Amino acid sequence: MFFKYLLAIERVLLTFWVGSLWVTGFLVAPTLFVLLEDTTLAGAIAGDLFRRVGYIGLVCAPALLLVNALARRGIHWRVLVVFAMLLLVAAGQFGVAPMLAELREQGLSETARFGRLHGLAGLFYLLSSVLGLVLVTAGPSPGHQS
Repeated sequence: MFFKYLLAIERVLLTFWVGSLWVTGFLVAPTLFVLLEDTTLAGAIAGDLFRRVGYIGLVCAPALLLVNALARRGIHWRVLVVFAMLLLVAAGQFGVAPMLAELREQGLSETARFGRLHGLAGLFYLLSSVLGLVLVTAGPSPGHQS
């Protein structure tokens, strides 16, 4: 019975985090750039949304790691995937995003360095989204504690 509740919590956390990744990155952000003529404004809104999604990941990942620790014996592959996603989010939030913000403040958003960092942030986001897809489509594992 305990595992059933843990599994439900895992599904909700995963849905919230991965859903926010997908909706923001693949629906809302592109739509902003299509609908708003001011690309600076579109970028600012998208950046704020990505920051918020990052914080969702920074909250959901540890909770998912805890749920997995309680529900499964040993280190399960799901733990490794969630941990990888957490590392990607943390690297983006605390590594790449501050450098992008600094370049933006200096008026260097059209430079090659900004482009490379932006591409790296996009890669981290894409990898997190794909890893999230793996977790969502794999479903729960049969081996658990009761």
